[in-house]
Formats: sequence, C-alpha cells, structure tokens
Amino acid sequence: MSEQHPVVDDPTLGRLARATTDLEDGIILTHDWYAGTIETDAGDLELMIEGTAPSQITPLLPRVRDVVARIDALQRVASDAVVTAFSTGEPEPHELDEAAEDLTLETIEAAADGTIVLHLLDTCGSHFPEGYWPAVHLGEGDTIEQVTVES
Repeated sequence: MSEQHPVVDDPTLGRLARATTDLEDGIILTHDWYAGTIETDAGDLELMIEGTAPSQITPLLPRVRDVVARIDALQRVASDAVVTAFSTGEPEPHELDEAAEDLTLETIEAAADGTIVLHLLDTCGSHFPEGYWPAVHLGEGDTIEQVTVES
C-alpha cells in the first residue's frame, strides 16, 4: 500500500483499498474504484465502490452499508428481477424459487451517482453462458432501473 492510495477502514465494510490488477509482465493496473470483501452467511461478497480517493467513496458508504444490512432480501429481489426480465411471460413461483437458489450474489458495486449494481453468479451454469452473468441495477429506494447481462 502506498501513500498515494490510502485505504479506508470502515467498521461495517472492513478495509477498502484501491483495486489493482497485476499483469503477467509485471505491470500493475490501478483501477478507478475501491474494493473490499465482506463475509456473509452465504460466503464472501466482493465490494466495488467507484472513486479514486477516500473523499469520493466516503459519501457512498452509508448506501453500501444499508445494502449489506438487507442483503438477503435484496438478493431475492435481484434474482426475481433477472427471471422476470428474461421470461416471455409471467414467471411461475417455482421458477423464481429455483433462480433464487441458482443465482447467488457475488459483488455489490456502488457507482458515483448512487446506483447500486448487484452482480449475480449462475452457480449451476444453466442460465447464462460461461463468462456472462446477470447484473441488477438499483436506483433510489431500491427501484430496479435495469437488468443487464455482463461479461
């Protein structure tokens, strides 16, 4: 950790540091977000918070803490949104239940504009092709603004 990129220690979210990627040729890429990991009952959950300095991410932390506090309910909202978005009709209750088991939350991303993006992992590999995953974009009041497929 360099003085150029200070960390943020949050009592709820833990240590958040500028995200980096080490390339095979020794080059280190520094990303425009802070990253961290929290433990949940379902396993580790990655956090990505947009910003290049503590002063940019600190205003987003209350929203991220709120999302983490309600993660179980929001995960179900997200999996239901994915099924609904990609169904040709009204999904059956059993389809929503199955998706809730198959699509697990992997990453919470907080954008600078306050949007929260919940990135889901297809644990059974039958819903999305390898290398692709669904993401649910939440606006104010946790309204679903968009459901996307990312790679």
